[in-house]
Amino acid sequence: MAVIPLVHRNGTARASIRRGLPRRGVRLVSCRSLERARSLLERELVDAVVVDVRHGWAEGAFELAHDYPGIPVVAYSPFRPDDGALIAACRRAGLDTVLVEGVDDCAAGELIWARCATRTRRAALADAPRMLRLTEPVQLRVWEEVLARAGTPTTTADIARALRRTREHLSREFAAGGAPNLKRVIDLARTAWAADLLASPAYSVTAVARILGFASASHLASTARRVAGVTAGQLAGLGPRGVMLRFVRGRTRSRVG
Repeated sequence: MAVIPLVHRNGTARASIRRGLPRRGVRLVSCRSLERARSLLERELVDAVVVDVRHGWAEGAFELAHDYPGIPVVAYSPFRPDDGALIAACRRAGLDTVLVEGVDDCAAGELIWARCATRTRRAALADAPRMLRLTEPVQLRVWEEVLARAGTPTTTADIARALRRTREHLSREFAAGGAPNLKRVIDLARTAWAADLLASPAYSVTAVARILGFASASHLASTARRVAGVTAGQLAGLGPRGVMLRFVRGRTRSRVG
């Protein structure tokens, strides 16, 4: 589930953005303060933060962009012609997108969704089917299901139920033709997501383990060693694609399917 905090005083802003977001899999959360948005960032897998920077929240939005560079911070405000300095400050502070309320309303949701962190992570793993030798339709369906669940605790049984197969049968189907072990591929996706989050200075290993549903920071650390051969603290330097490249170099099998 993608979570997008919206820090905005105008009640119609939510409706404008919601129209352009996918009907399923996205939760737009109205926040009355940046502190509320930060609390969501600390507890849940947030895909973007949308802020009205014209009503006292500009500095806080700039701080979010600095602390969480991997999560797009979008300015969505009723900018006026004399707001040029504020818009320039948004760009300098690293805000991902500047949208004009009242002008960009019809496309706001689509533009925000196009920049979401999940889509960026998926793009970093775009070569995964080829690199992992996933060629059969069932393998590609499994990969899509794994990516959709990367932000939550997932087992091979969960994937099997989603595809209406038994765990044993699906594990054999997935590993056919030299493809990796399914359990390891689940670990790969979750570790790739962790690597992306850890690139933000505001996130500790403990916080990322909590957000992604690992049992503990030690559990995340042991998974990072199995998948990429690095410590959890080194994941940030790899990024999602670097995790995948380390994975395909001989870390594709596990004892349990």
